[in-house]
Amino acid sequence: MRRNCIVTTFSIVAADLATGDLGIAVASKFLACGAVVPWARAGAGAVATQSYANTAYGPDAIRMMRDGLSAQEALVRLLVDDADRDLRQVGLVDARGGAAAHTGPGCHAWAGHRVGDGFTCQGNILVGQETVEAMADAFQASKGALASRLVTALAAGEKAGGDKRGKQASALYVVRPKGGYGGMNDVLVDLRVDDHPEPVAELVRLLDLRDLYFGTSPAAEKLKIEGAVLADLKRLMILKGFYHGDASGPWDQATRQALDAFIASENFEERIDLKKRTIDAPVLTYLRGRL
Repeated sequence: MRRNCIVTTFSIVAADLATGDLGIAVASKFLACGAVVPWARAGAGAVATQSYANTAYGPDAIRMMRDGLSAQEALVRLLVDDADRDLRQVGLVDARGGAAAHTGPGCHAWAGHRVGDGFTCQGNILVGQETVEAMADAFQASKGALASRLVTALAAGEKAGGDKRGKQASALYVVRPKGGYGGMNDVLVDLRVDDHPEPVAELVRLLDLRDLYFGTSPAAEKLKIEGAVLADLKRLMILKGFYHGDASGPWDQATRQALDAFIASENFEERIDLKKRTIDAPVLTYLRGRL
């Protein structure tokens, strides 16, 4: 059965073998492209399906890669069973870092892809090949977390030309074994900009916020809640009405209860440890600046 919609877009699919991260970043002049293009499963693989997108490609390819097929082997299986393969564009990366891509001859120009070590970049109805090349070069030159590298590549692609029809939506989807909130699932990052005049810039802003709320600092960089740090937190809690004691007073049960409620109201539970009495420095800096 034919499942397709014209998703003219540029995307990158990649793996980080050190962390087990698998992810996709995508941008397009297509409403809510993040609801169609990106698919991933921790320990299996990641897929971007676009250009008359066959949405069955996502779950089908992930199932194949989960069962042991490489990205290239899964791609061959997808295409041989699809009568409309000449209209499709798809990029795949497996959990071992194997990458493969297909751009059908029926995709609207400019259309093409570039496959590298552990990643693939692809796009159609682009200003030109420079979009895909810029994405690949930026990804290879970048360092750090996979999510950040994917968005860096996406931004480079947009700067090089991007979708020749304009801008509308973007998305970032990254999985990691037990990487989700509280370690309860594998979804490390799931951000979508469904309709925005600057979707890639907005995606960058959302990723920064995601890192602020759900990131973590190395143990050596965590701040002990004592001295000036404790006094600052008490002042902030007084301003917000969570604490009614002396800002220069010691740590006690009243302080702990107030801080527990205050941090919960600000959604920073992931970045403070009341048992160890530590707080991540970026969170304290943010609270100081905002309050």
